[in-house]
Amino acid sequence: MGLLTSAVGTVVGLVSGFMNFFTDIFLTPPLKATLKHLEETELQTLSGETRTLKAKSLWDEEVIIHKLSSLKPQLDELGVPLYAVVKEDIGTEVQNFRPFFKGEIFLDEKKRFYGPRERKMGVLAFLRVGVWMNGLRAFRNGFVGNVLGEGFVLGGVFVIGRGDQGILLEHREIEFGDKVNIRDVLQAARRISKEPLSVEN
Repeated sequence: MGLLTSAVGTVVGLVSGFMNFFTDIFLTPPLKATLKHLEETELQTLSGETRTLKAKSLWDEEVIIHKLSSLKPQLDELGVPLYAVVKEDIGTEVQNFRPFFKGEIFLDEKKRFYGPRERKMGVLAFLRVGVWMNGLRAFRNGFVGNVLGEGFVLGGVFVIGRGDQGILLEHREIEFGDKVNIRDVLQAARRISKEPLSVEN
């Protein structure tokens, strides 16, 4: 029985590896984001009075981190705020997301935070075992999602330091639900300079 289980596990691993390799062929490779690219992004607030601001204003003294509510207590201790940047606001999608996210949410209609080269995982995503496992994990944690909106653009996580520190961490999803290493995020957040910024007139 142990030999059969081992053989089945090997076959499943090989098939999964082949499917990932095959679907990777059609996946657009990411370009590293630059601070210049991100800081010119126009973001809209999604709560209270709608206002538009340049993304640079968020990290002149702060940091941006995308979809990491579980770190909120540690980030608060470090004096580092938590933000989410979404690509669309359709129906009640953002309102349904709020219980899962404890920071402020911004809208990036031009999807600059999803670039500089936007990456999509189309229908081939359904051939990837990891996508199914990540979807099951999300469902078990109470996040159902919907079928509204675009739905194929891959996201990521950024930790952006103050002033000229630049991008301290960039994690791009390889497939839907690909999670960033929490320790890497905390390590990058700890690197954010606590020194006062010089202000030039």
